Amino acid sequence: MSLTLFSNRSPLPLFKRPLLTVVITALIATVSVTGCSSPESNDSEPADANTENPTADAASNVANNDAVSAQTVSVDTVKGKVDLAINPSPFVVYDMSLLQDLAALDVAVDGMPSNLRLDNLQAKTQPEPKSVGTVFEPDLEALNAMKPQAILVGSRMAEKYDALSSIAPTLDMTIDTTKIYESSKQRLHDLGALFGKSDQAAKLQGDIDSLIDETKVLTKDKGTGLVVMVNGNKMSAYGEKSRFGFIHTVLGVPMANNQIKDASHGQPVSFEYLQKTNPDWLFIIDRSAAIGEDGAGAKAVLDNPLVAQTNAWSKDQVVYLSPDSYLAFGGYYQWIKDLTTIKDAFAAAK
Repeated sequence: MSLTLFSNRSPLPLFKRPLLTVVITALIATVSVTGCSSPESNDSEPADANTENPTADAASNVANNDAVSAQTVSVDTVKGKVDLAINPSPFVVYDMSLLQDLAALDVAVDGMPSNLRLDNLQAKTQPEPKSVGTVFEPDLEALNAMKPQAILVGSRMAEKYDALSSIAPTLDMTIDTTKIYESSKQRLHDLGALFGKSDQAAKLQGDIDSLIDETKVLTKDKGTGLVVMVNGNKMSAYGEKSRFGFIHTVLGVPMANNQIKDASHGQPVSFEYLQKTNPDWLFIIDRSAAIGEDGAGAKAVLDNPLVAQTNAWSKDQVVYLSPDSYLAFGGYYQWIKDLTTIKDAFAAAK
């Protein structure tokens, strides 16, 4: 569009030239804009829009659990899969092993039971949580006032599931003691997903798995074991399907007696039983100490002439498990504490 377009015409009057310039400029601008536009451009949907339902594992991890998200995650519970919005707030927890996992994930809990004896149940950044009853009995009035978006329960509170479900979505995340490793691993994974901390959950599980591998190397071919709970002057033994069965099923320590009856409180046993069974290793849970009862401790109770005749006692191969093993079995800190204790004991064996 040069001057040659108008070479055969008379020159335009001077007052009309600015108007021609404006028209030509507008035409050029229109052509340029049309040429640069993409026919695929669409204001209604981004080019990289994801039409699939988002999952918690695909979500970015967040620094705390205060963020509000429209995403949901499917959580494995005793009642089946439950879909719940990521980062429910506020939320309540009625189980010490769940509290251990959440503390390790640095997730602040809004409501929890009072009078808990363990010191590893709260996140480092945890503000003071509201008391919502005990691990056995919920405070329904406090719960209704809080209006939680989710309630997480475990073994001791599971029987209150129906009452709690009438207040808020309730997840029964009780660990399956017959496969305690797999069950606790799934639960830690689900908690990481639920609170946008899948990467941290994977790291914590890696800590557990590494200790298991290191301990299994030491326990191999080192003799039989027997798990015994001491409760005052009473004793009970536990088999591989109990909450303490990981010693046999995960760490590979053979049972000194594979006929132990499965029971939530173990099989009652005597000093004579310990002598006859004669385990190479004794794994002891001191229940009285764990719950703060007065009386003789497990070491004093087991200091008996019949027990002294066992290989475990004579070789100083008696391992005292943590209070966590009774109060928070399957929790992150329980795994770390007891695996470390067992590993060190076997490493020191003569």
